Amino acid sequence: MSARDADAAPPSPSRGTGSGENTPKKPLKTGNAAISPAIRTSADVGELSKRIIGNVEQAIVGKRKQLVLSLVTWFSGGHILLEDVPGVAKTMLARALARSVGCKFKRVQCTPDLLPTDVTGTSIFNQKKSQFEFRPGPVFTQILLADEINRATPRTQASLLEAMAEARVTVDGNTHALEPPFIVIATQNPVDHEGTFPLPEAQLDRFMMRFSLGYPSMQEELRMLELLQHSHPVERLQPVAEASEIAAAQQVIRSVHVDPRVREYLLQIISQTRQNPDLALGGSPRATIALFRCAQAMAAIRGRSFVLPDDIKKIIAPVMNHRVIVRPESRLRKITGDKVIEEILGEIAVPTIEAS
Repeated sequence: MSARDADAAPPSPSRGTGSGENTPKKPLKTGNAAISPAIRTSADVGELSKRIIGNVEQAIVGKRKQLVLSLVTWFSGGHILLEDVPGVAKTMLARALARSVGCKFKRVQCTPDLLPTDVTGTSIFNQKKSQFEFRPGPVFTQILLADEINRATPRTQASLLEAMAEARVTVDGNTHALEPPFIVIATQNPVDHEGTFPLPEAQLDRFMMRFSLGYPSMQEELRMLELLQHSHPVERLQPVAEASEIAAAQQVIRSVHVDPRVREYLLQIISQTRQNPDLALGGSPRATIALFRCAQAMAAIRGRSFVLPDDIKKIIAPVMNHRVIVRPESRLRKITGDKVIEEILGEIAVPTIEAS
């Protein structure tokens, strides 16, 4: 069985509407094509991924790898930390994903004076009814962009922990569930450190992946200028999937088979990060679960119902680079977390898995 690569050229996107949680009984008729909300197999997840990526690429140029990683994270039920310089389309990526799936999207601009209640919401006394009423904050959405999250105070940063871990928010003793499929896409500038509050390790560990977008090539930037000549391409994007399809994909990937030899390979990698002399902190059990789930999602996006070691290699860097801490003396020798992980991969024998 040959792997169907998610990097293959996506088909022309079709148009659709809707973001409800309930799956319609009939496909949505959208022009010359139909969008079927029935996501039951890994092949369905692969087709869904191509549809979304093809649509987003009408607005975001040259970021196929990052788009795949974003879908891997979303399908795995995790959250994304985009660490990059300003102006490389971090916000546009989040907006394009939301418009492509018809999901609710809200943005929080993090500043030092942002309060936890500005994110989660607060209870306000209604004089006419003589009772308190809950006013939900921007976290009550499906895609939340926390822009420059490291500019918010630790107290405000911590207000997102429950939402990220359990998809719910507790305010004044009352718990409110968040609408699936919920994802936080947080951004931070790695260059500017003035007036920032670095995320603690416990909060970094809540993000399933951390990666950057990087600068475009000259050809990609030329294409970007062409797209922006008359209006922003994000505004022209139409939904090509439903929120219920994302929720269904999150369930499908859990049934992707992981061979015992692949599981052992994954655990060997995590174990080596805990024993490596250059690392002061290795991967946590949460890192093990994240790597396992992301490998399942990567296999499904490639249209396979089983995980290969190559799936782990594709996602291990963004899953692990923010979860390991390099010792100070090793940093002086220009050793990075990515370099250590690469060395660990080179030392562990890769199991041979054949398609059945």
